[in-house]
Amino acid sequence: MRIFLLLVLMAISPLNWAAAKIETWQTPKGSRVFYIYAQDLPMADIRITFDAGSARDGAQHGLAALTSGLLDTGAGKWSADELAQRFESVGANFGTSVSRDTASLSLRTLTDPPLFDKAVETMKTILTQPVFNQADFDREKNRTLAALKHRESSPSALADLTFNKVVYGDHPYAHSSAGEIETVTTLTADDLKKFYKQYYVSANALVVIVGDLTKKQAAKTAEDLLAELPAGQKPADIPEVSLPANAKLQHIEFPSTQTHVLSGIPGMHRKDEDYFALYVGNHILGGGGLVSRLFEEVREKRGLAYSASSSFAPMFRKGAFSMGLQTRNDQTQQALDVMTQTLADFIETGPTEAELEAAKKNLTGGFVMRFDTNSKLAGYAEMIGFYGLPLDYLDTFPEKVLALTVNDIKDAFKRRVDPKLLQTVTVGEAVKPREK
Repeated sequence: MRIFLLLVLMAISPLNWAAAKIETWQTPKGSRVFYIYAQDLPMADIRITFDAGSARDGAQHGLAALTSGLLDTGAGKWSADELAQRFESVGANFGTSVSRDTASLSLRTLTDPPLFDKAVETMKTILTQPVFNQADFDREKNRTLAALKHRESSPSALADLTFNKVVYGDHPYAHSSAGEIETVTTLTADDLKKFYKQYYVSANALVVIVGDLTKKQAAKTAEDLLAELPAGQKPADIPEVSLPANAKLQHIEFPSTQTHVLSGIPGMHRKDEDYFALYVGNHILGGGGLVSRLFEEVREKRGLAYSASSSFAPMFRKGAFSMGLQTRNDQTQQALDVMTQTLADFIETGPTEAELEAAKKNLTGGFVMRFDTNSKLAGYAEMIGFYGLPLDYLDTFPEKVLALTVNDIKDAFKRRVDPKLLQTVTVGEAVKPREK
């Protein structure tokens, strides 16, 4: 009961953001540690992150995701059920995740020593002694293949997959983290073991610890968790993303009443000098929901789609800038024309002063709520650590947003978003011309 009540408090109690001072150091084996002391609750969030996302798949698309997914299916002397029971017995939550850039293990646990020690020991075993046995591999592989097969029946999934391919070409960001049926089919348990040995090493590890632990306790925890990992080497950076040579439109025929439309180009990376201008500008263009330009032009004025939006997805290299909507098949061209014209107008004239002021208030007014719990704060610390952002990123975010001018946004969009290079994908049923 005590554990249950504490977990409830963990979920609802806010963290005093002013205490979010990030301290950082390296372990003796070269791993980076990012630590934030937060004493509001007797709990800690721990994340161990590796440069081992799907951009490291090579030709074996889906390899990073399967490796990450198999870590807690058996480790050391414990089965998946036994590992889950160990976490459950101390009220801890454990998970793994993978993105294009990263692969992470995360733990949320109470800091009472007997509970904390058992949770950390279990996490360490999963990290350092995964089994990758054949039966577990076969089960997870078949599960992945079933999901990939189901993906083929989703027009939105097909649009996403195709869009990334046309935007990124042969870059490692071009394929989905889950892979494709053809590539996952050929993967073996030995492939996962090889990938794990190459990338899950101390030199490639980032440890984030947020919670009610002293710096000394955090340092010991980080060193203990990684003690049995080999030193290894950090991999070379993935290549830069190139802009497309010209615009392209690709249609995929699909039996649906609505057409899914995506259009965009490579946008910005996490440390981009234009990050704040593009971020705030996009909020006005299509990221602000009901008050954005795209929503107003496509939905409110013309009723062409239920919604229309735009986004930047910054990563280690340039993530995509994209605009998207769903519309009736016979309105596809009109909706696409309105979407691209709205972008062109925004690039040419920029936002109005009123739009900019409204965006500033929206983005800064609720900013503290984005990291008002240990878990959210750990996510930001992970981002800051992995992408090499300034340690005062959270403190300076509001002032950088508030300092922007209309000309800053207009200039950044003119330089960085070229409508003549848009890569566009439509997935739906083409409307045949009427017979005369």
